[in-house]
Amino acid sequence: MRSLFGNLHPPSGFSPFSGQAPGRPARGHGVGWFLLCVLAGALQAASLAWPLTAWVPPGLAAGQPSGGLQIVSLALLVLALRHAWRVRQAVWRAWVFATAWLAGTFWWLFISMHTYGGLPAPLAALAVLALAGFLALYYAVAAGVLCRWAPYGRWRQGLLFAALWTLAELLRGTWFTGFPWGAGGYAQVEALGVWAPWVGVYGMGFLSAGLAYALAVPFSARTAAAASGAGRSGGFSLKAAAAFCGLVVLVMAPRMLGTGAQNTESTGALRAWLLQGNIAQDEKFEAGTGIAQALTWYPAQFAEAQRAAPAQRPQLVVAPETALPLLPAQLEPAFWEALLTPPDGATGPQPGWLAGLPLGSLDAGYTNSVWGIAPDRAERARRLLADTGRSDLLQAQPPAVGFYRYDKHHLVPFGEFIPPLFRWFTDLMNIPLGDFGRGALPQAPWGWAGQRLAPNICYEDLFGEELAAAFQDPATAPTVLVNVSNIGWFGDSVAIDQHLQISRLRAMELGRPMLRATNTGATAAIDHTGRVVAQLPRLTRDRLDVTVEGRSGLTLYARWASRWGLWPLWIGCLGLALAALLWPTRARRPRAGA
Repeated sequence: MRSLFGNLHPPSGFSPFSGQAPGRPARGHGVGWFLLCVLAGALQAASLAWPLTAWVPPGLAAGQPSGGLQIVSLALLVLALRHAWRVRQAVWRAWVFATAWLAGTFWWLFISMHTYGGLPAPLAALAVLALAGFLALYYAVAAGVLCRWAPYGRWRQGLLFAALWTLAELLRGTWFTGFPWGAGGYAQVEALGVWAPWVGVYGMGFLSAGLAYALAVPFSARTAAAASGAGRSGGFSLKAAAAFCGLVVLVMAPRMLGTGAQNTESTGALRAWLLQGNIAQDEKFEAGTGIAQALTWYPAQFAEAQRAAPAQRPQLVVAPETALPLLPAQLEPAFWEALLTPPDGATGPQPGWLAGLPLGSLDAGYTNSVWGIAPDRAERARRLLADTGRSDLLQAQPPAVGFYRYDKHHLVPFGEFIPPLFRWFTDLMNIPLGDFGRGALPQAPWGWAGQRLAPNICYEDLFGEELAAAFQDPATAPTVLVNVSNIGWFGDSVAIDQHLQISRLRAMELGRPMLRATNTGATAAIDHTGRVVAQLPRLTRDRLDVTVEGRSGLTLYARWASRWGLWPLWIGCLGLALAALLWPTRARRPRAGA
């Protein structure tokens, strides 16, 4: 029985994506393919940010992404799928790959559940595997569709694979609130980053999937020929090599031609201090330790910024998520008066302050929020406190003092809201969880220091289409993005490196600098091209003094994503998949000996 590549009318049940006849397993034990899928999935996870510091292979760097490794690891999956002789075999292999990839990507959830949440280690490990296994179903279904209805033209197969794989990524990133952490496109922040302001992270994932298929085809042809005893026939072909090289040229065309889709202009420089408190997560909400440290160190940094000589004084001070870990009403008026009053010796223009804190009340509900405090608003707040002695009025609605307020829109499942039927699971953990209110989308940026500052909180920067919602009107679009995070829940893990790459890609997509102030890392400044300008060492208490350049104008990605969200990608991938399946092809005469 010939490989699929020479057959025009295969027997019933034969998958055109497979290199074997129905009912006849490929040579070699199934355990080998299982192990290959596990290895490939682990490499896919490692491609997002190399997790090991003790051993770093040549060409890789600890904590950095590798687009080449991501393509190679996905090509190994394509190889396994092309040697699956039944659809259910392909589904199984894709599920194993995706489970290994996703579990290897967000294994650090184990730390939050076990180390800080008190969940027994076996249950925490099982929870991570269960989440990975559930999300892997999207990719298993995509592989099943591919191998059940694959067309016979190789370019059509490659197109179908890339489209279905991207649809699976889109489903994972949007259904059930979405959890797109570890999407393959993030590994391409260097290799295919030139495409970010055009098509965004999912479009980059589509391109890398196409490259992975093109890379795998020559190898799968050779192994299929060897399995069928065809000798050297079916090995590397000039046509396959030319197709792969052509696809590489197409993907790299914007870089080689010097074209891009940034279309942005400078709005001037912004000098900022980014604060990293490094307060231990198991102490962060304890009155005698973490809370006391936060309420001492962060105000001291703000006071120092006010006292600094004008030439060294920042225009903006940014403190991370829940830098102030208590509600305004839980803090005495004396604390707020001291915080909002310029210290002795402070002269000249004073800095503004962005700080994360919880807001709300038992009756009104709670939000994970950011306050922007300008000097004139601080003066108004001091007068209110002096007149009333009530801290709770600082967050009164309608606002009495006019602090800028941003409320987190995209909440973390189990962390900030508890999905239905899962209360029993969260009750097992000793983590301060709650059902927070959801902020609007979009929310106006904060006008300060000649810039329009758009905060986002923690993993909200995973959702580029939601950040893009604020870019509908170029005249009011943000000029600087600001991420405030606390991923101390995940310890000294690769989550810190992965989150930095996510922020880099958002900066590239939207053509805006990103300022990151975090509790434990990575506190960094990223310019509008995705380059890390400066970064603090992780797990240190310090501030980062940086200057970034705000930008105006819209990238192509910001233009279409602000209007239509991810729908152009959904429609495009569905259209390409249908075209690959239904486009008529000219019948080929079987080769001699088929």
